[in-house]
Amino acid sequence: MRTRQITRLRKDFAVGALLACALTAATAVRAADYPVLRGSQIEDAPQAPEFDSRTNWSGFYVGGGAGVSETKFKPGDGLQSLANYAFRNTLLGTEADMGSQIGNLPAKRDSGSTFFGFTGYNFAFGDVILGLEADYTRSNHQYLVSDFIGRQFTTSNGTINNYTLTTRQGAELLDYATARIRMGWAYGRIMPYATLGGAMGRFDTISTIDATWRFTRTNAVTGAIENNVVASGYPLTVGQAKRDVYGFGLAAGLGVDMALTDNLFLRAEYQIIRFADVEGTSTTINTGRVAAGLKF
Repeated sequence: MRTRQITRLRKDFAVGALLACALTAATAVRAADYPVLRGSQIEDAPQAPEFDSRTNWSGFYVGGGAGVSETKFKPGDGLQSLANYAFRNTLLGTEADMGSQIGNLPAKRDSGSTFFGFTGYNFAFGDVILGLEADYTRSNHQYLVSDFIGRQFTTSNGTINNYTLTTRQGAELLDYATARIRMGWAYGRIMPYATLGGAMGRFDTISTIDATWRFTRTNAVTGAIENNVVASGYPLTVGQAKRDVYGFGLAAGLGVDMALTDNLFLRAEYQIIRFADVEGTSTTINTGRVAAGLKF
């Protein structure tokens, strides 16, 4: 009886051992089907793609934008020369020095929106960006000032002279273009830069003097006093209005470009332009502007 129980226990133990081995093998097979085991997920999980902040700034580009400009017009001394010319070859003109009586007219300012287009080419030397750029801007800023003086002057021959001078000076800046060297430094997708170059502007101008001259004198023959005599050739206008007069000057600026994509960028810029004397007027333009451009 005892021998039979022992034999049965041995059979039960053998069956249990076989079941345990089968369960272990099945568990190993299922574990092999998983690509990531517990505890190794951080090391084997795919990494998120990195953002590439590098931008190729070299190449050809075009763009356009708008800005707000303040234009300062400053009259020069051209009217003094016109005043002397109005009384040239006369005793009154020689002794009265008409040019010294013309005061400098006050500077005037005009402001408003401007629209422009630009094109250029960049050369990249590592992070250093050097380039050439040209732009064209529509302006239509203008000024007009006038003055009036009336004087009496007795010349050395005893003639009492009464004369007037009405001065008028103005200009309209129609449009202008610049050609500049551009120097920048790339910080990934951001590139601050500075510019320096020349400018050419197109103006309509006016610079005139209307002169009148009347005098009182004693007739050398009859001895009669002649009053309010109009001098021969007066009233007289000297100077003229001119169209499409070109002026030249210098241009400088600071700005920053920001690349949105490899081909599209935005721009913010400050620019100053100074034109030399154009028909008696010097002009300074201060502009803040924004733009968008395409790079090829």
